[in-house]
Amino acid sequence: MPPKRDPALETQALEWVQHNYGKPIDLKSGIENVLKDGIILCDMMNNLMPGCIKKIDRKGGGFALMQNLGRFQDAAKKYGVPAEEVFQTVDLWEKKNICQVTLCIHALARVAQTRDDYKGMILGPKMAEKQEREFTEEQLREGRNVISLQYGSNEGASQAGLNMGKPRSIMD
Repeated sequence: MPPKRDPALETQALEWVQHNYGKPIDLKSGIENVLKDGIILCDMMNNLMPGCIKKIDRKGGGFALMQNLGRFQDAAKKYGVPAEEVFQTVDLWEKKNICQVTLCIHALARVAQTRDDYKGMILGPKMAEKQEREFTEEQLREGRNVISLQYGSNEGASQAGLNMGKPRSIMD
């Protein structure tokens, strides 16, 4: 069963795409119909990262238009979107997992906010930045004196043998 779709998130994603595409798009037709052929996604990526998609098929059969989606996916990964957040071609083309398409656009927007050359519309939270902490030698010594709960005061509490479903898949 596919995940439940959120119309508000889909509308936000389409508005962000429209803003970065630079031309009006039909926001009422639904994300799966507006973006299906990949033309808008490819043009938008070329606006975000000029020249990243050299060839965009604007007409032709299903296979030619499906290639646009593959080109967008490659460009999104080069832009910095994590591979696990990029949708697969069938997710959009065959309307198998529109939630993943929405997630990909939100991830693209999140990555765009971190780039110095992006001055467009903000969508969602900003990605966290690295914050290094500097501790004095005295603070480090004081930290060694703290007795953690992991040193036996939680005796008897154990999750040994606990198995709940499938393990989480972590991809690099």
